[in-house]
Parts: sequence; structure tokens; C-alpha cells
Amino acid sequence: MRMIYHFGNGGLSKCPPDAKVTDSAVWIDLLNPTLEEEHEVEAFLGLDVPTRAEIREIEASNRFYEENGGAFMTCVVMHNIEDPVPLTSTLTFILKDQRLITLRYSEPRSFPIFATRAEKGAAPCQSGAFIMIGILEVLVQRHADLIERIQDEVEKIAQGVFNLNTTRRDASKRLDVQLRKIGKEGDLVSRMLEAAASIDRVLNFFHATGKKRGYDDQILDRITTAHRDVNSIMEHARFLTNRIGFLVEATLGMIATEQNQIIKLFSVMAVMLMPPTLVASIYGMNFEFMPELKWQIGYPLALLTMLVSGILPYIYFRRKGWL
Repeated sequence: MRMIYHFGNGGLSKCPPDAKVTDSAVWIDLLNPTLEEEHEVEAFLGLDVPTRAEIREIEASNRFYEENGGAFMTCVVMHNIEDPVPLTSTLTFILKDQRLITLRYSEPRSFPIFATRAEKGAAPCQSGAFIMIGILEVLVQRHADLIERIQDEVEKIAQGVFNLNTTRRDASKRLDVQLRKIGKEGDLVSRMLEAAASIDRVLNFFHATGKKRGYDDQILDRITTAHRDVNSIMEHARFLTNRIGFLVEATLGMIATEQNQIIKLFSVMAVMLMPPTLVASIYGMNFEFMPELKWQIGYPLALLTMLVSGILPYIYFRRKGWL
């Protein structure tokens, strides 16, 4: 699907779906484009639109380059940030003359958010460069919202790990759940850091291209501001990475402590049962001459001996603080 936007009356106007690409188009948005749509745009602009496989390549030479008067920039972005598990996809910007072409295979909410603002005239959109920096600013804001959500979740997890007021058995179960949550947030932070670093590289290339092509100072200033915002997100993501690493180590340590308590309890119980077992083993022997077998009180005396021999180790371990 392709969407064509024209600039007029201080804002963007969206063309009908069956409209052709004309010289007045300032933004062409390609969402999961068909081969016919790609060929139409290529013929109009006189350049090759990269394929889905090409924009996924990680080499810088395949993500940032200039060709036939067009500047190609590809980045990784996170979308559906309101969902429990946000997704990651690639996004390509192509600047040719005063036009912007966006190539994407996902539907980040940043695009309809910016399009709505631009259609209302609330965002500068008179050229492709203005539209691109506007989209990037919304992307940065959305990524900042996600990092704030992750920070709140990590704070809840930390309180859950260090403020357990349950029984030992329930604590072990809770710690296992907390460990899974920590792993989930750690994965989100790592993908967020990758996306922020990718957007940062796009901004650097965009700024260099803008200076070379003599873009308006307002655009260059906005690129610089967005670059600072992305660096703040990356710095915060690194802090969260360290925090999550600490929580993983603390949780694993607490789980190990709980397991050691269980093993210690089994060991103490085994020692406590050794003397009664010894007594029972002695009187279970089939010897002919065992005086106690003829005693009327022999059986209760043996039981009492086993009970006392089991209680004495328990009292000793309690005084030592091992229980």
C-alpha cells in the first residue's frame, strides 16, 4: 500500500488510494508495497527502492548511502509499545530533492500521529526534510515513553524481590516469577538500546546530508535536539541494563539461599534421625541373648530411647542457631 501526501494550506493533504504520483507529492509512504507500487515510485524518482531483504542488512554501507541524488537511511525502530511485548522492525527514509519516501513493513503509531498533526498544520511539513525530522521526533518521543514504562516495571520488580513477606515456599515461587519478569524487561531494554543507537546513526547521517545540501537551520537545530534526546534515552537504557543485571544477581542469590535452607533442613533431619535409627537397628537384630527382649518395659523403653535420641540433636542445633 502506498500513501501520497501533498503540501498545501499550511499542512499535508492525503491523496485518494488510486491517485498517481505527481510532482506535487511531498511525502510518499510505502507500507508493505507491492512490486507495481515499487516500480511506479522508482520510475518517478529515477532511483532504486531497496527490497525488504536489503534494508535488513546490518552493514553501514547498505543502510546509509547516497545514490542518484537520493539519500538512503535505514534504522531499527520499536513499535506497538503499548502491548506487553513491543515489536522491532526496520524503517527506511529516502530523501530525493524536496520529497520524502518512507519504506516500512510495520505500522508504528508514530506515522499516523505525525500525519494527523501535519494534516492539522500543527507541524512544519513543507518539504521532505521537515517531514522526516517530524517523524523522527515522534519516534524518539515514543521510545522515551517505552523506556519510562520499562523503568516503572523494573521498580515494581525490585520491590517484589526485596520486600517478600511470604513463607519460604511461597518466596521461592515468587522469586522464580520475578526472575522471568526481569528477563523480559532485560530483553526489552537491549532491543530499545539497539533501536536508539540505530536512530542516532540516522540522525548523524541526516545532519551531515542536511549540511551538505544546505537545509534550513531550523531543521539542523531540530536534528541536533533529537540527537541529544536519543543520547539521553541511550544513557538511561544503559543505567537500566546495569540495574536489571543487579536484580538478576540478587534474585539468583536469594533463590540459592532458599535452596541452601532447604538442603540444610534435610541434612539436619537426617542427623536427627540417625540415633533413633541406630537404636531401632540394634533391637531389630535376631540374637538369642538380648536381655532387653524379656523385659516387660523393653518396648516402651526402646521407643523412649529413640525419642530422646532424636530430640537431643534438635535442641543442640537450635542452640547453635542452625535451625
